[in-house]
Amino acid sequence: MAFSEIEYSVSGPVARILHARPGARNAESQLLLDEMDAALAAATADAEVRVIVIGGQGDHFSAGHDLKEAQAKRQGFTVEQRWDYEQLRYYDYALRIWDCPKPTIAQVQGACIAGGFMVANLCDLVVASEDAFFADPVCHSMGAAAVEVLVHPWVMGTRRAKEFLFTGARITAQEALAAGMVNRVVARADLESETQAMADRIAAAPPFALRLIKRSLNRTMDMQGFRNALSAHFDSHQLSHVSAEFAQMRGSGMASAIERGRR
Repeated sequence: MAFSEIEYSVSGPVARILHARPGARNAESQLLLDEMDAALAAATADAEVRVIVIGGQGDHFSAGHDLKEAQAKRQGFTVEQRWDYEQLRYYDYALRIWDCPKPTIAQVQGACIAGGFMVANLCDLVVASEDAFFADPVCHSMGAAAVEVLVHPWVMGTRRAKEFLFTGARITAQEALAAGMVNRVVARADLESETQAMADRIAAAPPFALRLIKRSLNRTMDMQGFRNALSAHFDSHQLSHVSAEFAQMRGSGMASAIERGRR
């Protein structure tokens, strides 16, 4: 399969899907998200693939949704158009990572922000480099209710998630490890090899047994309200898009929003 904004490769039992816009800090454009979803489907359908790694080329995992593209192409969307667009490309695509029957590992370096945070944390495991940092500044930068998929309290605990979202502050890889959001923190130079070693170790297990384990663990989360909570938040997120606060902050321009998000 030919892609232009992601890199897709398969080596033995491990497929790699990398954000491939390093010059844009791997911001997630519409095309990138469409290609990532297609690559995930291809890896899922490939009987030889047992583990899927999602990462990013260059210095960063992903700086999140491509806000410049959003301003240029979707600023005039109606409520209905925005709902449909975000439900498919932000909510549904992200949940397909969660629902993938094969184990997924996020390989994170540098910035993992907003939409990037969402993608990484819907993977089963997260390996981060020492220079990785995580942020969801959307409330402060855009006046919106976090990102579309509120996975935060499920991966870092409610109190930590409240501080994280209320302040819009970054957390380091070590802080994410302490919160239980990250599985391992490794030297930047070792990130790819350490992630590969974890993927190879997982791939050595019988694949149907892995599929059943993942199914049971995800069902456990659903029994605790995971999917219902995410669905309810998506509606709240859409409501925040039509608030006066959001309109005022959007009116100040995407450049200002991006700068606020970097603070």
